[in-house]
Amino acid sequence: MNKLIIGAVCSLAVLGIGCEVISFGNDCARMEASIEAQYKQNQNNYSSYFMTIKEMAQVPEMYAADLQKVYEGAIKGRYGSDGSKAVFQFIQEHNPNFDSSMYSRLQQAMQSGRARFESEQKMLLDKKRTYEEMLVTFPGSAVNSFLGYPKKDIASMDIVIDDRTAEDFATKRSTPIPLKKD
Repeated sequence: MNKLIIGAVCSLAVLGIGCEVISFGNDCARMEASIEAQYKQNQNNYSSYFMTIKEMAQVPEMYAADLQKVYEGAIKGRYGSDGSKAVFQFIQEHNPNFDSSMYSRLQQAMQSGRARFESEQKMLLDKKRTYEEMLVTFPGSAVNSFLGYPKKDIASMDIVIDDRTAEDFATKRSTPIPLKKD
């Protein structure tokens, strides 16, 4: 009877450990998939941000070109083909109004795009930190090598930083940002 109880207890222990190992393996697989998906989302967000800015930046140029066409047509229509002699008179009569709000909207899009991208970057960092903690804390560290995790190159899925930041962190030096040219 004692052998039967010991056998049952051992079987339950092995089953419990097996379930934990499987659970850990599933957790690692989910974390790697989550990190990879977040990395791809960061790329998606980054690409969308720059495409939006590039597209919005074309609007003021198009507006200026269209405004020039309207004024050229109006000058020729009002003052004839030699209308250029009367350009100053036309400008005094109809002061051109260039809508600067387009630049404000472009600036707002840049600020919100950067903030959204920073948020996505923070999520990637948090997911990587959680996964790395899971791999190095017990029982994860013990089971990690048995299961072969990490299976994906998580280090290659890193955040995007600008050249100045990379240089400052490499040299451990920073300088003030020049706001005006001498």
